[in-house]
Amino acid sequence: MNSTIVGTKQGVSPWRVVLYVTLIVFAIFYLLPLFVMLVTSFKTLDEIRLGNILAFPSEWTTEPWVKAWGNACVGLTCEGIKGYFWNSIKMVVPAVLLSTLMGALNGYVLTKWRFPGHKWVFGLMLFGCFIPFQIVLIPMSQVLGFFGLAGTTAGLIFVHVVYGLGFTTLFFRNYYEAFPTELVKAAMIDGASFLGIFWRILLPSSGPIIVVTIIWQFTNVWNDFLFGASFAAGEGAPMTVALNNLVNSSTGVKEYNVDMAAAMFAALPTLLVYIVAGRYFVRGLMAGSVKG
Repeated sequence: MNSTIVGTKQGVSPWRVVLYVTLIVFAIFYLLPLFVMLVTSFKTLDEIRLGNILAFPSEWTTEPWVKAWGNACVGLTCEGIKGYFWNSIKMVVPAVLLSTLMGALNGYVLTKWRFPGHKWVFGLMLFGCFIPFQIVLIPMSQVLGFFGLAGTTAGLIFVHVVYGLGFTTLFFRNYYEAFPTELVKAAMIDGASFLGIFWRILLPSSGPIIVVTIIWQFTNVWNDFLFGASFAAGEGAPMTVALNNLVNSSTGVKEYNVDMAAAMFAALPTLLVYIVAGRYFVRGLMAGSVKG
């Protein structure tokens, strides 16, 4: 038995080799579109017409990036993709922060301040996670019209906060379920208020699940197209809508390098978020994976 163990330690398992080779092949296949987008965005149109999409540019140029940043049209206005990029920033930051904070409060109430019917409330909010985008378009448009938020960035923020509340509540509820209730009771005995317990005890210990929620919500809100196309128009449109109109424009010569550069602009924020905080995403999910 000892010789078998030593032999296993010294050698490399054939199955492990097969596993790593398979993972490398899948990783290359998965990253291939990103590679094509990136190299195409640095090519000239003449080189793109040669047809070798996998080749590196023979003449590197940043002109497509400059043109995409300042030459994207939505309707009859041509102010550049940068204006719609900042529209998305102005939409995603408050939407993510508000939905995260409200989800944390909901999770806190549903686990540490139980009330009659709290399971039904959580069940209904959980059910909201499975409602398709298309179902809420008409009622949401009526609500936005009633409040005078139709076609505004504030309206898009409201839509994403409401739609994302079910997910953020689910994340924080599962995370707080494992939090010691004795600490909350001790704080209550010491005279801490409802919000005092939340701000001073629960929220400072919620780092892992806050990272998970921010990454989840940021990705969903930033990449959303349906709500942006339905509830915003013209200069108030988000990045995804402007990108769609730029790629599908049929006027003049089709500039694939500019399209790819604009797509890279749209993908960079989520890519950076996952690079910076991606390693905490799985940790946070595991920290909240308890039986509720």
